[in-house]
Amino acid sequence: MHIAILTFEGFNELDSLIALGILHRIKKADWRVSIASPTARVRSMNGVVLEAQASLEEASAADAVIVGSGRQTREVFADPALMARLRLDPSRQLLGAQCSGTLVLAKLGLLDGVPACTDLITKPWVEEAGVCVLNQPFVAKGNVATAGGCLASQYLAAWMIARLEGIEAAKSAMHYVAPVGEKDEYVSRALRNIAPYLEGVFATA
Repeated sequence: MHIAILTFEGFNELDSLIALGILHRIKKADWRVSIASPTARVRSMNGVVLEAQASLEEASAADAVIVGSGRQTREVFADPALMARLRLDPSRQLLGAQCSGTLVLAKLGLLDGVPACTDLITKPWVEEAGVCVLNQPFVAKGNVATAGGCLASQYLAAWMIARLEGIEAAKSAMHYVAPVGEKDEYVSRALRNIAPYLEGVFATA
């Protein structure tokens, strides 16, 4: 099982790394979570440099993909050569997008007729792309999910774990990362956000 988190130049650390940390709570030999980038290294919006663990081509072959966000996402989807390297397919992959990453899914034609979530700054651009933006942190339809707001990345990660490993695994992962004294509250909130989109799909995707 390979989950790739697409992380581009100017990326938002919270979007990529919160999801990375939560997804790594699944401790299985065949469970791989990687930062996938178009270059060997990418620098965040705050100057943090990450080394890529996978290429965009490897991400296109992954079982699940999260498209992270950042300050340069509009440049990403305006780059035909870069976008051509992304061959994402919800018929064989779970796909998620965080904040401005929603623009990438829209550009790839994967949000046609599907409402989405994104951050408030990106919202007008997503709407310009013809996508209806919801005033909520998370939404999913079939194998495609989107989240809005940096800390909503936890819902995206929890949804992917629930789809791939079951609801109990998602609850356990969220319980681990939640603040002490607030764990039940955090787990309950996560379930409230993702459960409506898990009916009938608690098993593997």
